[in-house]
Amino acid sequence: MNEELNERCRLILEAIIEDYILSGEPVGSRALTRRHNIALSPATVRNVMADLEEMGFLTSPHTSAGRVPTEKGYRFYLDTLLQIKQLSLGKRQSIREHYKHRGLRMEELLREAGRILSATSSYTGVVMVPHLTTTICRRIDFVRLSARRILVVFVSQSGIVEHKLIESDLPLTESELQEATNYLSQTFSGLSIQEIKQYIVAQMAEEKAMYDSLLRRTLQLSSMALEEELGGQVFIEGACNILDQPEFNDLNRMKRLMRTFDQKNLLVELLHKSQLTEGVQIYIGSPDHYSDIEGCSLVAASFTSRWGATGTLGIIGPTRMPYSTIIPLVDFTAGLVGSILDIDEE
Repeated sequence: MNEELNERCRLILEAIIEDYILSGEPVGSRALTRRHNIALSPATVRNVMADLEEMGFLTSPHTSAGRVPTEKGYRFYLDTLLQIKQLSLGKRQSIREHYKHRGLRMEELLREAGRILSATSSYTGVVMVPHLTTTICRRIDFVRLSARRILVVFVSQSGIVEHKLIESDLPLTESELQEATNYLSQTFSGLSIQEIKQYIVAQMAEEKAMYDSLLRRTLQLSSMALEEELGGQVFIEGACNILDQPEFNDLNRMKRLMRTFDQKNLLVELLHKSQLTEGVQIYIGSPDHYSDIEGCSLVAASFTSRWGATGTLGIIGPTRMPYSTIIPLVDFTAGLVGSILDIDEE
């Protein structure tokens, strides 16, 4: 794709995108030559803009003679033209100060990360809690709520606490349930959820479990509790910030975005995808891709602690957000959260 554009086209495309990021208004050739040191006449610039439009990098809103970038234009800009700025020492220190001596639990830490991302960028911060399958178990507790309903409490080594209600007809008294809890906490502590599942399968096939009624029932309860993946909640901070952007004067677009924030399915999908690739990932909403966040982009990065807790955080803002400053902000925050989790786990 890089070979599609000559140097003149690249120069004009970069100038248009950077002007549009600042103003949110379609960019015309005369304004472009006035604001940038472009040694071309407005007529020549118009011709280049027409070529860029024909190639799909720009489009013309019906109400204006100016041009705005398309998804293809933004993608070329991000892949080829963007010069990422360093996060200033002052800003890095300011972000660190938010966490100093706070002693936050995992959930509080991640919510705070979302708030800081939102406040620093003036957009919307999103954070996905690590799935328990990616972290190490500290303890599992069973609490009887009624004859059939049991509350299962999972606590990970990194501080994630997850509750799950299960219904079971397995006959266990309060003392037996406590004995089961003690057995699981001693046996499963230090194992990943995946290792626990494998252990349960192996133990249930052992002769001992066939004849030890309490052990068999304990393993069956554990199996029921681990049937579905746990964790992965998404925290959204500063959702209203993005509605201040002119792109969301369109009521239908605003409704789609608010529905996305409410239902979270798409956010979970994109944040999970970010965990599969190293570095900062950028997802651009458009009519053809991720239409529910049309007019927006998600800049996301994963964080990982040494105990295997892998989550994702990021910023949702208008597609014309200043990527040169947003990308290093997300990257720095992901690294900082991972390092704080390591300290908390010691």
